[in-house]
Amino acid sequence: MSKRGRMTTPTSAGELLRLVRTGEATTRKALQTRSGLSRSTLTARLDQLQAAGLLAEGGQEDSTGGRPARHLRFDDQHGVVLAASIDTTHAEAALTDLSGRRLAHRAGALRVADGPEPVLGRIAEWFEAMLAEVDRPVCGVGVSVPGPVEDNRVKQPPIMPGWDGFPIDAHLGARFGVPVLVDNDANLMALGEHRARYPDSAALVVVKVSTGIGAGLVLGGEVYRGIDGGAGDIGHIRLPGYPEARCACGSLGCLAAVASGGALAARLTEQGLPTTSGSGVRDRILAGEPAAVRLAEFAGRQVGEVLATLVCVVNPGVLVVAGDLAEPHFVAGVREVLYRRALPRATQGLRVEIGGRGEAIGGAVTMVVESVFAPAAVDRRLAEA
Repeated sequence: MSKRGRMTTPTSAGELLRLVRTGEATTRKALQTRSGLSRSTLTARLDQLQAAGLLAEGGQEDSTGGRPARHLRFDDQHGVVLAASIDTTHAEAALTDLSGRRLAHRAGALRVADGPEPVLGRIAEWFEAMLAEVDRPVCGVGVSVPGPVEDNRVKQPPIMPGWDGFPIDAHLGARFGVPVLVDNDANLMALGEHRARYPDSAALVVVKVSTGIGAGLVLGGEVYRGIDGGAGDIGHIRLPGYPEARCACGSLGCLAAVASGGALAARLTEQGLPTTSGSGVRDRILAGEPAAVRLAEFAGRQVGEVLATLVCVVNPGVLVVAGDLAEPHFVAGVREVLYRRALPRATQGLRVEIGGRGEAIGGAVTMVVESVFAPAAVDRRLAEA
């Protein structure tokens, strides 16, 4: 078995497509070597993939003698993906090709607390407007949400009133007639960061700090979700010394109640600087507001306390700080405590990076493509053709 649990001797057309799509084997000779298939069987399966519009031939390899080999490539232009990232006070949507290149984009203020039907209705309107700009078939829809997800459903989200158990997949699937996949935003940020920037990292952690706090983990190339989607929920780890800090989950002393963008916004408001969200805190930091800068450094140190333990447990090679507070003052606070508190062995090979706020879209696209074009799914599609 390979490190991701796949057979090391692929035989099906779907497995051959995976090898080409991931760049592991991109010529007929390389595919024959990896698969062990006869030339005639390999040719028949590649012909199937080409007839289905999934595979195309590209340029030639440099020849070292004899006939040069032609490259095979996944045809990332034959369909598109719709992806949406929903946050607490805003959302964005994109239409991309199958490689993740954006062909159209929408964004705007949108309150997740307004409930699933108004929010998803607006997202669907954005999707339809973008589809009118690009005449290609849709392969699937990916949705990122700021709450825990189990079996494609939001599960007991602390900051998403009305969303618990709501069938996002069925709601949007009925409108667009394609598979709809849903996951937590930190998970999708981690997946997007891993595939786009750190594909060789055996263990990667993304911590998203916006109105709330959460972490996504990619271990061995796959998102680690725990037994029911609750992995990475570090925002509800209790901090000593803050017994009066009430969290949205109802508990006292949670990290999110002390160091999230929402918590900092409340403290700035108390100090006479009205701020409503993590993005508002970021705006004040970027404007050089001294109180906001001090709070960002303070919050970074609190998050660093929790991450010091996480880093010792997971031993990642890359730690990405993402979200509204992914800026130098906050990250300086994280680094200050993380490197002081974690074991040197756990940090000697660790890279701490500042990520963006939009990588959840990239992760949502990746989630859809890796599901829709998984070997078993491709084999079913070819069998039904």
